[in-house]
Amino acid sequence: MRFSLEQLQVFTTAVQAGSFSAAARRLGRTQSTVSAAIANLETDLGVELFDRTPRVPTLTAAGQKLLLQAETVLERCYALEGSADTLAEQVEASLTLAIEIPYGPLVPVLREFDAAFPYVDLLIRHPVHGDVSEMVLKGEASIGVAFAQPQYPQELEFQQLGKLIMAHVCQAGSPLAQLAAVSFADLHAHRRLAFFAHAQKLPSSEYLRAAQVWQAESYLALVEMVRAGLGWATLPRQLIQRELAAGELVELQLEAYPHTDWLVGVDLLWHRRRRPGKAERWLRECLRRSKVFELDRRGVATTL
Repeated sequence: MRFSLEQLQVFTTAVQAGSFSAAARRLGRTQSTVSAAIANLETDLGVELFDRTPRVPTLTAAGQKLLLQAETVLERCYALEGSADTLAEQVEASLTLAIEIPYGPLVPVLREFDAAFPYVDLLIRHPVHGDVSEMVLKGEASIGVAFAQPQYPQELEFQQLGKLIMAHVCQAGSPLAQLAAVSFADLHAHRRLAFFAHAQKLPSSEYLRAAQVWQAESYLALVEMVRAGLGWATLPRQLIQRELAAGELVELQLEAYPHTDWLVGVDLLWHRRRRPGKAERWLRECLRRSKVFELDRRGVATTL
């Protein structure tokens, strides 16, 4: 074979990341190492994969065609590793989960896990620095449950578990709270408080831009900031039900969507190349079969 699987992984990662430098950061290598790996792959294949004339290298026509085949080869390799892993019946001592959404919908699954593996310790982490997909990608978490984002890295597998409602809220004393219907222009005129990990990644988040933006690495921090009157935020409704019921926070009715809730998908994430033990495989499958949902304003479940 004239090339290695490692070269193919560097090639596909460079395309996904958008640049050689971004690929180097994702892979934990130097940019020169990534550039050399791609150059060697081009030599081994006998074709130029990237046009290096622009400031940021772009795929050539040959690169576009070979990219799909490279991804297919890697997917088959990941599948082979996954099949081999299922042959090992090892029960691990502990598991690390990264959970971004409110924990309520996942409690039934955790109860089942407790009954099936009472001696396996669970460490549940919140994405304080970076998002859940990054934590799973880097091996900091075995499994992740997070709000859906576009274009996960190729090394990650995902499955949608359901949908939850995101609510636009402000403090009861805010001028926005006095409006029966809030336009995007109204939102833009006030400070937005955004979740750092994916302030611009959630579907339709481009409509929620504002002249002033403060960001936090925790939804709980955002709740306190909204309660203090520092701006408006988009938060999981399940997380703020108590504050809404007490009148501390007011849900804003968007003029553009007067009769619908903003539903955001919830994804289960895991690394394709990770070698799961028996407990991790069990928990992953249990989560895949579960449904994450809540009732919308009409009393209809967000996940059927």
